[in-house]
Amino acid sequence: MKESFIVPVSSSSTGQAAKPAKASLPFLDLKAQFVSIRQEILDAVTRTLESQHFILGPEVEALEKELCVLTGCSHAIGCASGSDALILALLALDIGRADEVITTPFTFIASAGSIARVGAKPVFVDIDPQTFNIDPQAIKRAITPRTKAIMPVHLFGLAADINEIEAIATDHRIPVVEDAAQGIGARYEGRAIGNLGLIGCFRPGEKKAERC
Repeated sequence: MKESFIVPVSSSSTGQAAKPAKASLPFLDLKAQFVSIRQEILDAVTRTLESQHFILGPEVEALEKELCVLTGCSHAIGCASGSDALILALLALDIGRADEVITTPFTFIASAGSIARVGAKPVFVDIDPQTFNIDPQAIKRAITPRTKAIMPVHLFGLAADINEIEAIATDHRIPVVEDAAQGIGARYEGRAIGNLGLIGCFRPGEKKAERC
């Protein structure tokens, strides 16, 4: 994908007006990153092909251990996708029909989709215009007796205001499920994203902020 823009060209000695020239820059270019970790990736792919462990296996176990070290969590469990991770987190909390989960509309569809998938109702609240993350005060106003979880999304690698969210969640005895798909490796006041709520869900991908 490329982003086009106009670049002014200097006028000639004849005094003619400058003509705009169209140029382009890659909107997303992962080649430089791949070059820096090329051999590591090729080695991992080779090990997987040679072992024929395409489901679970030693590579997944190694990733789970690395995530535990990175986040300080006691457990990390590999799933098929970030959507599955969110769904399993909600199911583990016994969230289903007639329940509500507060989250942000300013995110990928999987956040709300996972809530709907378990039969619960996504309750959207506004974002903080400075951070684009969910507004804790809006969360507080949206809590009802049916609220069973709060799902903040750490957008663009920037953590949501977890201190305020945790305080609200604790006061109301509501668990926090972090959608940390765009925040792996990020930290909030020295604490790793994904280990700030009761459950944290990651989703590595080519367009995710953790790749930056």
